[in-house]
Amino acid sequence: MKMFTVIGRGHSGTRAMSHTLAASGVYMGEPQNVSGDLLPPEDMYEACRVMAKYVEYRGGLEWNFNRLHTMPIDPAFTKLIESYLSDVLSNSSELRGWKIPETTLVYPWIVRMFPEIHYIFWVRNPRDCILRKHKTDDLRDFDITYPNTDDERKRRAISWKYQYDLVRATPLPKHHTTIRLEDYVLKQDETLAQLTEFTGVDMAKLPVKPEAVGRYHTDDGVNYYDFLEPIMREYGYDVPADSHSQERA
Repeated sequence: MKMFTVIGRGHSGTRAMSHTLAASGVYMGEPQNVSGDLLPPEDMYEACRVMAKYVEYRGGLEWNFNRLHTMPIDPAFTKLIESYLSDVLSNSSELRGWKIPETTLVYPWIVRMFPEIHYIFWVRNPRDCILRKHKTDDLRDFDITYPNTDDERKRRAISWKYQYDLVRATPLPKHHTTIRLEDYVLKQDETLAQLTEFTGVDMAKLPVKPEAVGRYHTDDGVNYYDFLEPIMREYGYDVPADSHSQERA
């Protein structure tokens, strides 16, 4: 039996991976919404709030996640995750998985609960990722502390950075790979071959929309903040020439 999950902030294009896994014979749980999220989400949302109690806020855009890797997992968290995943865990399919962006907010404890899962970390240029609203835009909804701001786009960018920091701070699981949405769309055959090798499952090829890449080019709002620069460079995304035009935090 193999299990898979997709890690990535909302609007990173994770639905494409969920649908690809499903089309490739992986049971992704029922019921689902059109984005391929396993429903209902409430137990996952509450699990996020339980784990957030153990994240230390250091001020600014800094958090300490160290405790999450050594402390006993809160039993309430385990109960909530097992409830949320009950359909997937009880299914008899040899290939199983799930997707919901909020899994990223509890990634350290998911890795500890399920060390043998194949983890697909899905990345998208934050300049595209923050253009649309998502449940995880305001981290306070999940009891995560961050600097107050009335700038909606900035809240989304902070959420993007927090989730990146959380994933990066987590010891790598046994099976993990990182996929950029841009590569899935613009280099689909190459990326599907990479995923097939990683998963051991022949990945189905689904239609893609090239216009999903670089939407920020036609956006007339703020879609970049300087605190994103190191992460963007790490993943090979272009940084604006006037990259210090936006406030840092």
